[in-house]
Amino acid sequence: MKLLLDEHYSPTIVEELRTRGHDVDSVKEQDDLRGVGDRELWSRAAAEDRVLVTENADFMPLVRETLGDPVVGVVFTSPHSLPRSRATIGTYVVQLDALLQQRSADVALPGGVHWLTGA
Repeated sequence: MKLLLDEHYSPTIVEELRTRGHDVDSVKEQDDLRGVGDRELWSRAAAEDRVLVTENADFMPLVRETLGDPVVGVVFTSPHSLPRSRATIGTYVVQLDALLQQRSADVALPGGVHWLTGA
């Protein structure tokens, strides 16, 4: 499985996951993706067979629209259970690394959605 991290996440998360051997990209690294609309970002992630990592719940209707289509999926985070801060970078890395290891051979997430927790 490959990931595309939305622009909200620290580049350190991307770097750490890459050092662990994962194929991870970031909106922050791609000038043509910065500030694009949700639908365009969702389409781009799908075209590259990447699971999108975001805390933007606006992607849920897009997930529902594309169920049944070859959709790779989305990993949601919550600002309540897992706020984005320097203190949680390690938690993001550990949880995303575990997900990627469990699903390394998969292209898509079953059901299209996975939630990261603060635990």
